[in-house]
Amino acid sequence: MSKKKKLLWGIASFLLAGLTIRMVFKFSKGVSVSRVIDAVIISDKRWLFLGVVASAMYVWLEGVALRIILNAAGHKTSNINGLLYSTSDIYFSAITPSATGGQPASAFFMIRDGISVGVTTAALVLNLMMYTIAIVVLGIIAIIIKPSAFIEFSGISKALIIIGFIVLSVLSLIFFLILKEGKHFFRKIEELIFALNKKGIIKDVKKLISRLKKAGDDYGKCLDLIEGNNKMVLKVFVCAFFQRASQIVVPMLLFISLGGKLKDAPLIFSKQCLMTIGYNFVPIPGAMGVSDYLMLDGFTRVMERVMAFRIEMLSRGITFYICVALSGIITLIGYIAGKDRNHIVADKQKDNEQNVVDKQKDNN
Repeated sequence: MSKKKKLLWGIASFLLAGLTIRMVFKFSKGVSVSRVIDAVIISDKRWLFLGVVASAMYVWLEGVALRIILNAAGHKTSNINGLLYSTSDIYFSAITPSATGGQPASAFFMIRDGISVGVTTAALVLNLMMYTIAIVVLGIIAIIIKPSAFIEFSGISKALIIIGFIVLSVLSLIFFLILKEGKHFFRKIEELIFALNKKGIIKDVKKLISRLKKAGDDYGKCLDLIEGNNKMVLKVFVCAFFQRASQIVVPMLLFISLGGKLKDAPLIFSKQCLMTIGYNFVPIPGAMGVSDYLMLDGFTRVMERVMAFRIEMLSRGITFYICVALSGIITLIGYIAGKDRNHIVADKQKDNEQNVVDKQKDNN
């Protein structure tokens, strides 16, 4: 996306966040910011702390999954790089429609670190596929744990959950086909480049085709590695599964911290699994509004209204607003630090080139 579009989406996301929070408090009937703060004060800090840790694990585990794929492809990456790939994905997914923001941002940092376009593409597609499958699996587990979790939603929420399950299942299949038929994808791009060349839109075809073929070769090599490494694929799925679970478990931990009974914890977890399916496919930054509706609809049916609103506000505050803000800060620091590093590398290369030229002059 262009800088202008990113700025517009950022502003729209900020306004949408403000509107969502305002509407939540408007319909909360007596719940205010001060009461939410009071809830934090009186909460059991041990469970609250576990909620914060779980939210942090959500960010960390995505980086771990990407590092597993990249390391297997021969690109050794550090924990810091993995964290940057994760935070950039999370931040831009939150301020833009999820299909257009996070993945390209993560790809930007990977390519900047010297990882080829083909390997980057394969890694992101595999990670996204496992991430999507993990949500569906958690939804199935939720139904097995507490069949009543789905029944206790309203008609609108049930419809969103059913649609979400279908959409995410189809997306998982699409990602699988992209991985399996990726070479056809690169061939179609090549055909498009030649078509645009005939119309005079693209001129330097040889250079583009050369880069495209290299990316396709890298993609093919990475795909061969994935197909022949079931252990690596399983590790990525495990990371994706616990990544999603670490975020989904936060409302349950907050429920216990605010005095909820342990015996009801599985029900809260199961409901949150289904809520996640219900809003994950919605093309709205952070699914703001939809996720809040689902949480309030699901929780107010199993607990007091005031407690449901407190959990919703605290949970969204920890897992979304604070998480996105910190991800944005880390991404910005990583971008600036990388920019400086690139300048240093470029300066060293120029110095080396100049030294070679000076030596040739001396020899002559």
